[in-house]
Amino acid sequence: MRLSVRLNLCLIFAVGGTSLAFALYQAQSEVHGLRRDLDRQSAVLAESLEKSAEPLVAAHSYRELQRLADRFKDHERVAGVAVYDASDRLLAMTANLSWRLPEFPAVVDQAARQGLAGGEYFQAAGHLMHVFAVPLMGDNGILGALAVFHDAAYIETQSSETLRQALASVAIQTLLIVPVTLLVLRWGLGRPIEKLAGWLGDLRTGRVPAGSSPELPEEEVFRPLKREAARLATSISAARAAAEEEARLRYHAEALWTPERLKIAVESKLGGSRLFAISNREPYEHVRRNGAVECLVPASGLVTALEPVLRACQGTWIAQGTGNADRETVDENDRLRVPPEHPEYTLRRVWVTPAEEQGFYFGFSNEGLWPLCHIAHTRPVFREQDWEAYREVNRRFADAFIEEAADQKNPAVLVQDYHFALVPRMIKEARPDARVAIFWHIPWPNPEAFGICPWQRELLDGLLGADLIGFHIQSHCNNFLESVDRALESRIDREHFAVDRGGHLTYVHPFPISVPFGNQHDHHEDSSAERTQLLRQAGCPGASLLGIGVDRVDYTKGLPERLLGLERFFEKYPVFRGQFTFVQIGAPSRTHIRRYQDLMDEVTAEVDRINRRFQTDVWRPIVFLAQHHSHSEILPYYRTADVGLVTSLHDGMNLVAKEYVAAQDAETGVLILSRFAGASNELADAIHINPYDTEALAETIHRALEMPPEERAARMKRMRAYVREHNIYRWAGNLIAELASLRVEEPPVIPHPGPNRHGPVRIDDREREAAFVRARYAAYIRG
Repeated sequence: MRLSVRLNLCLIFAVGGTSLAFALYQAQSEVHGLRRDLDRQSAVLAESLEKSAEPLVAAHSYRELQRLADRFKDHERVAGVAVYDASDRLLAMTANLSWRLPEFPAVVDQAARQGLAGGEYFQAAGHLMHVFAVPLMGDNGILGALAVFHDAAYIETQSSETLRQALASVAIQTLLIVPVTLLVLRWGLGRPIEKLAGWLGDLRTGRVPAGSSPELPEEEVFRPLKREAARLATSISAARAAAEEEARLRYHAEALWTPERLKIAVESKLGGSRLFAISNREPYEHVRRNGAVECLVPASGLVTALEPVLRACQGTWIAQGTGNADRETVDENDRLRVPPEHPEYTLRRVWVTPAEEQGFYFGFSNEGLWPLCHIAHTRPVFREQDWEAYREVNRRFADAFIEEAADQKNPAVLVQDYHFALVPRMIKEARPDARVAIFWHIPWPNPEAFGICPWQRELLDGLLGADLIGFHIQSHCNNFLESVDRALESRIDREHFAVDRGGHLTYVHPFPISVPFGNQHDHHEDSSAERTQLLRQAGCPGASLLGIGVDRVDYTKGLPERLLGLERFFEKYPVFRGQFTFVQIGAPSRTHIRRYQDLMDEVTAEVDRINRRFQTDVWRPIVFLAQHHSHSEILPYYRTADVGLVTSLHDGMNLVAKEYVAAQDAETGVLILSRFAGASNELADAIHINPYDTEALAETIHRALEMPPEERAARMKRMRAYVREHNIYRWAGNLIAELASLRVEEPPVIPHPGPNRHGPVRIDDREREAAFVRARYAAYIRG
């Protein structure tokens, strides 16, 4: 009720005040208009009389001047005319005018003595008067002045009448507009607000799904409200789900890693240390489309793993800016706070020129290190200019970290992947107090293969600047230690899997990366309808069995070998023609490199050849979707596919295998997994295959499709339990926990410059740290 009264009063004051202001403005404008008209009329009349009066004054014809003045006696508006000589002496004046003039007007003196025409208003006998004077000129100069007087009282009368009418109009308008406005607000805003209130009530009680928004009108004014409401629903739903999951875990005494548990673990392990992440790929990318800047989140398991960590400790993510609008969205220090809707950590963008990207990324990283580390029979290419670009970009990222961490004590940094092998050493030389970890996401080859690289010693030395090096599996750790043993002078502690080089100890341990695992209770019991819809979309309405492969088009993924195995399967088991369709989602990758262009052409040609051999009017054996797909677009295929096929020739882990398992909530699918993928070390219930063995691959596909439902469910249940327990948050938690447990070099003791000169003393922590950083950074720049 009070709100309604206040709203009514506000409307009355707003409408009444606006109308009153407009009325006053209108009255004032009318006064100004009347005065302008009177000024103009006086000037015209004075100038016309001037021609008649000048010869009369020159001839001293004062009687004629008086007759000229008396012509305006009893005039309706003109009060009279007066003529003066050059000494301001009155020569003639309209009868009855003198008593209305209390004093000599200044403009008359100005005209008679200075020859300047002008007018003014003045009060005379309680009336508003107006006078306009012009000089009278003779052969020898100024003869005098002629003044025309008007009664201007009508202006005040007209202004008062206008204001009275305006005030009456204000009252009428207020009485009419306020009720109409209240009615419009009631119907235009009242109902949407009631709907929003009801929606918020449903949200509070959990009856609103995540991402939904209230039913509000489509007008522009409601769009920000709908957008924020949708974000609120998502946040509350996520918080509720997390709370329910935590409660369920406590009830069952389980220790499942969740984003919330990861946040708590990070805060506990790092204490006051700030966390930094360095990666080539950024977590948020800004692009300009149709004249507007959009914020995109690239599909990345790394983002999923590291975001909760950086949010927990208000960290900083250092990454290459790749979006065409990235520069428009950062501050003068190339920073911005993310996520956009609820900023919790800092993104620091580093800029790389196209020429540097060609050498650093496409050249050394992906034509050199990538084939070097993967046993996929593609010859690595090493060029001097690519190495120089690689080293220069690594130094730029290291400098960015040093700058960002300049005021931080014992910062922790997670360097990601083979793009930044030199960064750990560069950071450690400048900040020995920093805890540095690097995770190598691809395999590490045997020492003979790694020895191909002309800069193997520099790469190994750069990596050994880290306190902790992580690989997916133990065999990659073993290969790394063997490579160090052959290439560098160092001491290797094989019992603890550590390397001592130059007095600095680096631990080398496996940390198998994983994927997030959704709520285990979100089952889709009957996936047949969804599978049928997907097969219909693929142009195979008669098929009933679905296989799925999801890969970048890369020579390490074994796509040609996979296609040969599928072709042999359809040869040997024709009964499955028309029933089984394999969908291959192949995202184009590194298309700047000729080897990848040739591979795309090869895969496309093979799919076309096999389809021409077996397809019918209503069925194709293989559907090749050669484009990028979001995780939400891939999820229905993972969820409903009878067979998931991973045929990597060599892979560090291969998260597609774990994503397929995590999505199989109906537990009806079978995973066929290459034994050359790191995931095969963990997913024992997958059917392991050698992708080079075409005959065995065809037999394995047949075995998977014919596997009894009970065996399918048992295998998938065990794999899902493993992936659920060993999820991405556990990977990040274990990595950070081990990094935090390592001892690092303490900042030096600096001699005190004061009167106590008997020995070094420790100064204030912040002062000591700042001096230490400045000294190290200066040495780093000089070096």
